[in-house]
Amino acid sequence: MPKTIPQALQKNFLGNSSDWYKLTIIGFLIINPILLATAGPFITGWILIAEFIFTLAMALKCYPLPASGLLAIEAIALGMASPKVVYEETLHNFPVILLLMFMVAGIYFMKDMLQYAFTKILLRIKSKLTISLLFCFSGAFLSAFLDALTVTAVLIAVAYGFYGIYHRFASTGQCSVTDDSSLKEECVSHLGEFRGFLRNLLMHGAVGTALGGVCTIVGEPQNLLIGHVMNWEFMEFFYRTAPVSMPVLAMGLLTCILLEVTGIFGYGFKLPTNVRQILEEEDKKKDEQMSLKQKAALLIQACAAVFLIFALALHLAEVGLIGLSIIVALTALNGVTEEHRIGHAFEEALPFTALLVVFFAIVAVIHEQHLFTPVIHAVLGLEGKVQLAAYYLANGFLSMISDNVFVATVYISETKAAFLSGAISKEQFDLLAVAINTGTNIPSVATPNGQAAFLFLLTSAISPLIRLSYGEMVKMAFPYTVVMTLTGLGAVWWWL
Repeated sequence: MPKTIPQALQKNFLGNSSDWYKLTIIGFLIINPILLATAGPFITGWILIAEFIFTLAMALKCYPLPASGLLAIEAIALGMASPKVVYEETLHNFPVILLLMFMVAGIYFMKDMLQYAFTKILLRIKSKLTISLLFCFSGAFLSAFLDALTVTAVLIAVAYGFYGIYHRFASTGQCSVTDDSSLKEECVSHLGEFRGFLRNLLMHGAVGTALGGVCTIVGEPQNLLIGHVMNWEFMEFFYRTAPVSMPVLAMGLLTCILLEVTGIFGYGFKLPTNVRQILEEEDKKKDEQMSLKQKAALLIQACAAVFLIFALALHLAEVGLIGLSIIVALTALNGVTEEHRIGHAFEEALPFTALLVVFFAIVAVIHEQHLFTPVIHAVLGLEGKVQLAAYYLANGFLSMISDNVFVATVYISETKAAFLSGAISKEQFDLLAVAINTGTNIPSVATPNGQAAFLFLLTSAISPLIRLSYGEMVKMAFPYTVVMTLTGLGAVWWWL
């Protein structure tokens, strides 16, 4: 216990994080002003990006919001970005924030139906390979029409439900899904295998969101931005990107199969027999005990799911507003009227929403200090197929470490300016737009920084339970990254 105020302050700083982590963050805060004064804002800006990535990598040691928030506040205080620019960047991404606040909460009120449906699928399909391929393809198909964060929220809800059922059953009287201390000894090894099984499914599904998200104008926010600049409608966008997106989709699904067959890079975990038996027994017991009121609630949730798909596919309103309508409908029709019960739905998304705004502050620094300008000018100076390949790779590399919406915004704006000035032809402009779209969507699966869905998964409640750390996610995404990036590069070079 601390005996003095300084000791108490030291103990309180970043809570239960390791002392070395606390000292590292303090070191970052001390060295940044020195670097700004000696090396200048450009070098300091790139070091700030590395520091931010470090806080994400240590997400299981300390949730990134406090540490990365301190770095962002310091950067603004040092004048590397103004509060106004941070606000403008946040306002520009307000649809994403609205989505996180309301759509993820809407999924929370559908979790019983989702868990029911996915439990039936998982228990009836015995082949891990088939289940993995189904998760990957489902993630791709849904993300072509829905938002990747929405699809990821569904996958997280399902995995959390599976994990909670087994952990509660295997515990001796405790129902906490975060405490392993009371596990029966014979169940510990099975729990490790089950964690690996869920890690595999979630990563296959998350990669699937990237495979499908690149295909259509509604698949990712930057797709909508690019389509608006190019005046492409839904089908024209699909046709123009298909020479790249379809080969990547095929190779991504093939990679899923090969990873499960070979078991490399952390894949190949099976569902233990006793876990399957527990899930089957629990499912049978729930079916027997299900009341008419619960069945009616499931029916309402299923109807809400159908409405959700059509509303998002037809873009009846902003995604977040559709999510709010789901919350209103499900709470009203299923009798969820207590404030504290409704409040639980927002616990998962709001910490990540705050973290995303901090991320926008880092993006504001990138914008204000023109950190990407040298790369942009370099690729604009190229011509023909070499320029297309360079665009694809440059967008991919920058999207690995930054916001792919921001990267796409900068590139499509600069490219449009080059087209209007007569530096490039209309045909080349169309091809470069496809290179920007595929570049920001495909190679960015390399890190959680590149895909908002990956970052959401990393910082969700399920990740520490199944031991899905930043490093583990990068390792498991690596084979997908290599295959998808090279396939996309080849398609850009030969088929565009």
